[in-house]
Amino acid sequence: MTVRLRAHHLLCMLTFVGEGYTPAFTANYRRIAERLSAGEEIEIVSGPDDICAPLLSEAAAHCLLPSPKRRDETAAEAVGKLLGVRIEQGTRLVPDQSVLKRLRRAFAADTIRNACEDCEWSELCGTVARNHFRNTLVAPC
Repeated sequence: MTVRLRAHHLLCMLTFVGEGYTPAFTANYRRIAERLSAGEEIEIVSGPDDICAPLLSEAAAHCLLPSPKRRDETAAEAVGKLLGVRIEQGTRLVPDQSVLKRLRRAFAADTIRNACEDCEWSELCGTVARNHFRNTLVAPC
């Protein structure tokens, strides 16, 4: 199987420690983290993805707003530059130890976090990075 992720969730997955918008969102994200930790392939999608799924039934689902799309564009550019691959709809990546290590190193150095500006989770993610990504749920396979 393949985990469908929007581009900015390539950053979010690096610091996921089990907190989220709702209990359903968090439970779903935990299942996705397990799949990613097992090395399941990621397919980049445009718009809402597997992580967003539990929020889409809400009348004002933020996943459908313009700000996540801007985050996707910014993250795609930064991650693509770092990994030397074009990040766009249909791009496939395997979240193996090498990829996660490179992404986390750049995240901690603040070189790929432009997409995180104005995100309500940015402070938590910064703390997780400063704590060397301890207790994150997406672990290298």
